[in-house]
Amino acid sequence: MENKVANTESVLTFGELLLRFCIDADSNWLNENKLPFYIGGAELNVATALALWGIPTKYFTSLPDNDLSAQIINHLISRNIDISTIHKGGSRLGLFYLTKGKDMKHDAVIYDRAGSAFAELTTNTIEWDEVFKGVSWFHFSAICPALSQQTANLCEEVLIAASKRGVHISVDLNYRAKLWQYGKKPDEIMPQLVKYCDLIMGNVWAADKLLGITVTPDIHKSGEKKIYLQEALNSSDLIIRQFPKCKAVANTFRFDESSGIKYYTTLYMDKKLYHSAEYRAEIVTDKVGSGDCFMAGLIHGFYNHLDPSSILNFATAAAFEKLFIAGDATTSTVEKINNAIKYEN
Repeated sequence: MENKVANTESVLTFGELLLRFCIDADSNWLNENKLPFYIGGAELNVATALALWGIPTKYFTSLPDNDLSAQIINHLISRNIDISTIHKGGSRLGLFYLTKGKDMKHDAVIYDRAGSAFAELTTNTIEWDEVFKGVSWFHFSAICPALSQQTANLCEEVLIAASKRGVHISVDLNYRAKLWQYGKKPDEIMPQLVKYCDLIMGNVWAADKLLGITVTPDIHKSGEKKIYLQEALNSSDLIIRQFPKCKAVANTFRFDESSGIKYYTTLYMDKKLYHSAEYRAEIVTDKVGSGDCFMAGLIHGFYNHLDPSSILNFATAAAFEKLFIAGDATTSTVEKINNAIKYEN
């Protein structure tokens, strides 16, 4: 992908800030009268990682104008995130509940996001000229347009604004089945948004659900890595053919097996598929935010003009390291991630 990003300019991430409450399957939270929580949201997790890694980062969301929001904003400032684009309005924060140890695709997730400050945002509300000042990269995820047609329209408005300004655009194809409840199928909405993107990240199953890029039937039968890599190649090539603005497609493969986690990734650019080494772990701490960390790693690589293999290696190690960190966002430094990179033999 042609890289024209100026390192003095900012990455802007766009999405809903959420509080995650972590119940446990044994109901200890009831017995102990304690309910652990984390501040997150996919796009904030990306912003937190990028800011930690020294990249100028802005975050757009909408928060109610109250003391709770003020405390959260001060927390973001302490993480070196530029909060100047945060919109004040609405009456409540979005929440979700997730059983400890589960991931966002599991039935254990419960959303409480209706009527939140972000969900109530409408088009023709935000002055995008102000938001995009000094911005060279814009990132959003498929979680936002999953909320409602109103939010999908808002996503299209901001994408048009970014495109008019020549901003690089990336998307994470997060698929959340529980959120697509407003009468539209994901592949009726997402192609209209993805057409603006330069970098598309997800996995082959998300591309199937969100973009209509069909996964080969019975792909799980063999479980062989070479089969999945071929599927990534085919899917990525079809995505770029369908969406000509896109210059790079990244895929993650994470498998929960009886022996633990198996993880590897791919990046498709200039008609060539790059793939990472394979990472394994018997036990992980927190699955939430690993994909966001991978996305942040990709942006970090392109922003710093790294070659494709280096981009993928850093992003993969960052995502894998996140599995051993409690909370939604990474705390791993660039140095620690570089030291954790595995290379193919």
